Formats: sequence, C-alpha cells, structure tokens
Amino acid sequence: MPILTEVVGSLPRPQYLQKAYADYDAGTISQDELVSAQNTAAEDSVKRMSTTGETLLSDGEQRASSFATYPIIDTLGGKGLASNLSADGQYFAIFDDGHHRQLPRLTSGPFRYKTYAYENFEKSAPYAEGTGHAMKTAVIAPSMLYLLYPLTGTVDGYSKEDFVKDLVNECEKDIRGCFAAGAKRVSIDFTEGRLASKKDSRNPWTGAELLNTFVDLNNQVLDRFSPKERRDIGIHTCPGGDCDSVHSGEVPYSALLPSLFAMNAGYFLIQLASEKDKASVYKQIGENIRRDAKGVKQVAFIGVTNPLDPRVESAEDVAADLLDASKYIATDQLGATDDCGFSPFSIDVKPKHGSPDFARDVAMQKIKARVDGARMASAKLGC
Repeated sequence: MPILTEVVGSLPRPQYLQKAYADYDAGTISQDELVSAQNTAAEDSVKRMSTTGETLLSDGEQRASSFATYPIIDTLGGKGLASNLSADGQYFAIFDDGHHRQLPRLTSGPFRYKTYAYENFEKSAPYAEGTGHAMKTAVIAPSMLYLLYPLTGTVDGYSKEDFVKDLVNECEKDIRGCFAAGAKRVSIDFTEGRLASKKDSRNPWTGAELLNTFVDLNNQVLDRFSPKERRDIGIHTCPGGDCDSVHSGEVPYSALLPSLFAMNAGYFLIQLASEKDKASVYKQIGENIRRDAKGVKQVAFIGVTNPLDPRVESAEDVAADLLDASKYIATDQLGATDDCGFSPFSIDVKPKHGSPDFARDVAMQKIKARVDGARMASAKLGC
C-alpha cells in the first residue's frame, strides 16, 4: 500500500478574514459579516486544497478562533466567551519569540462546549462536493481543556473529578459528531504533550508533571471508541507553531514518545521536518510504535514540511525523508504529514512569510510537495 499522507488541519487565514475578526472584535462589523468572510475563506481552502492531490481535504479551520479555543470562545479578542469562564486563566504557552497565548479560567460548572468542531465541519462539507475528495477535521484534546480548571485550588461547587467527567463526555461527543457529519478521519490536537516536559518557571503547569495525567485523560476518550473507529482517530503532536515561532522545541522527543504511543489512537501526526536529529527520532518512533494498541495497528505520519519556514520543500526532499524514516519504521506504519497546522490561531500575521496571504500560497505548495514526495518514496520502496 502506498505511503499515506494527511494534512494536520489549519491554514493561514487570509488577510481579509483576519481583518474581519479584528473588526468584529472592535464592533465595526456584524457577526453575519464575519460569518460571510469565514464562509468565503473556508470554501477557498477546500477548493484550493483539492488541487494539491491531498487525499482528505480540510477547511483550514477558518471558522475557529483557534485549534484550542473553538469550543469556548468565538474570537481571540474575547467575543462569545462562555458565561462560566473568565479571561484570566493560565498561559497555554510562552513562545520562543516572547509572545504568549492564554486560556480562560473555569469559574463554575458544569463544563459544556459552546461550539463543536462538527458544527463547523457541517458548514464546510458541501464545498468538497464535486472535488472527488472526502474531508477530515481536527478536534482539541481534552488534555488541553483540562488546563481551564485552576492548577491549584478548586471551583466552588464543581470538583475536578466532575469536571473531568464532563470534559471526557464533551470530547467524545465532538468526535462522534464529526464522524456523523461525514468526516473520514478525526485528529486530536495534542501540542501540550511536549510542552508538559518543559518546566518553564514562567508557566507553572509545564512543571507540574502532567504528561501522564494528559495521556490517561486522552485514553479515557479513545477507549470509548471501537478498534475500527480508533483506526481513523489520530493524535497530533508538535512543539507549537504560532506566528512562525515554537514553544517547546528544546524538549527532547525521548521525554514524549513512549507516552505518546501509550495512547490508543490509530495514527499519529508527528512534527519532524524541523527536527535537528531526525534519524534519532525515527529510531525512537520505530521502537515505541505499537502494532496492537487495543486492537489497532498504529501508523506514524512523520512531518516532512515545515509550516514555519517559507522555503518550499521539493518532492525529492520529502521522498528522501520518508526513505530515511523507512529504515526505522515499517512501511505499513509510515505516513507523511506537515509539522503542524499552518496557522493554528485565527490571528497570525506569519512574520517570516511577510503576509498571511503569501503564507497561504506557500502552504498549498508544501502540501503538493508532500503528496508528490510520498508518491515518489512509495515507488522507490515498492509499496
């Protein structure tokens, strides 16, 4: 079987959409006008991706405030924040360029999603009609939303145990809703996995030894699905990718990979193109990936393009990485992906690219190079 490829999810929002988000936050346009801009960008994302050869299309998460906050807030500026959340929560991450992203804080229970990924998917699914391609989507991991609950202390009248029960239920509902709406694959964004071992004194949760808690929490969701269903549920990990910067690239993969593959998902989308010692990580993947994860053979989609770098990899570059990886990872457990979503947050000027519109063009070129390179590697490997 040829080496499979899959996009992570997000694409840079075009400049007109980022302006619409800002104008909506400023109160100078209506929600209907914002939705119109989102619809235009989502349709363009699907149509353009269909020309790259990508197997499963994405709407680029154009309607999401971010990969992490779509269930709880409409815009990064604070519009639509759920009533039982306050804006003064923990930092999710502090990035290498100095900027940060902050999560809200839960103030009361019960916890419920305000918006589900499947609701956005349903709006975009018609755009794929006539393209000859199916669609995938991404959801946020419960481990990320776990950080909404205060790191220390409690929420009055709402224990952490009750919160976790509600959180697991909501995440399961989100994934099942995506499949019911027609998504062929659903990947779970788990960028907090590597960050959990950073021990950044400016961001206390990263030193709280939460990785095992995160894995256990994500498995509570995964274990509600059958092996057949979990074959099409993936986990994405990366060291961040916002404003062309990262948050945990210095954390060695050896701190994450054994725990990553302990999650009972069917496949993994793993940042690797921008890794300094790729061969070492390939080897670790080969040593930790499971052929039987509660009835599912796991597949590692390795990152072969870097969304933070405007240089477009050639198909030959991609094929070379996949051929190197095949020395350590069985070809029936090997796939190709991008290191990260191309813009996980709705407001991202893509400074190394010069503009989000140019970055959007580059993203399509990178996706095509990945698809073409995987095809080349498959031919050379005879699979």
